[in-house]
Amino acid sequence: MTGQPITASSCIRIVVADSNRMQAQLLTNALHRRSDFHVTACSSDVVSVLKAVDSRPAVMILALSHWSDVAEQMAALRVVHLAQPLVAKVLLVESYDRQLVVSAFRSGVRGIFSVSDTYFKLLCRCIQCVADGQVWANTEQMNFLLDLVSAVPSLRILNNRGRDLLTPREEQVVALVVEGLANRDIARELGLSEHTVKKYVVRIFDKLGVSSRVELALYGVHHSDPLQAEWLTGAVQAEIKKTFPHPPSED
Repeated sequence: MTGQPITASSCIRIVVADSNRMQAQLLTNALHRRSDFHVTACSSDVVSVLKAVDSRPAVMILALSHWSDVAEQMAALRVVHLAQPLVAKVLLVESYDRQLVVSAFRSGVRGIFSVSDTYFKLLCRCIQCVADGQVWANTEQMNFLLDLVSAVPSLRILNNRGRDLLTPREEQVVALVVEGLANRDIARELGLSEHTVKKYVVRIFDKLGVSSRVELALYGVHHSDPLQAEWLTGAVQAEIKKTFPHPPSED
């Protein structure tokens, strides 16, 4: 039985984004040895990456720079994901912790690959995995994510002086309202009676000056203390607006 020839249409198109030019070149050269990979490289700043993924490659590999602010890099990654959600993102790291894993997956990555304790062939498998629509994560990373999913969410509501407006329990109620849960479901989630939840909702309405669940959900989205991975810093926003004055097309 003979193998099928590799054609341009069957190649996995990859963009390597790395601020370290030498490292990017080494990785690109290594990936080029695979006949089923077509690889290009770019800098890891958000504008360069957006331009590189405009052609919609199958996979984008972002090498995390420890010389730059991690939150800023996660915000940039989120921008890229919102612009090109169908491009599978892989974060290349030397090491990771719980916060990084959670922020990375919230920012849209499909896999985290640690270069310190794994082989290059495994990276190729990772690329093929995410290109096929799967998620690449080890057991420890999956446990981080499962712990997050099982935890009751909370939205911290602040006034213009940065002070808390609600109690921790009220913040949990707001978060569940934002997720679209009814009082009965919120009661089940928090282990409370439905009557108690109704009292919490009325009290929250009074504190925030809203009169409906829709208003409360909008208030929670726009006035809560944001997660760094899901919101853009001012510097990133300004740079994107300057370079891309019009939002990306959905075509």
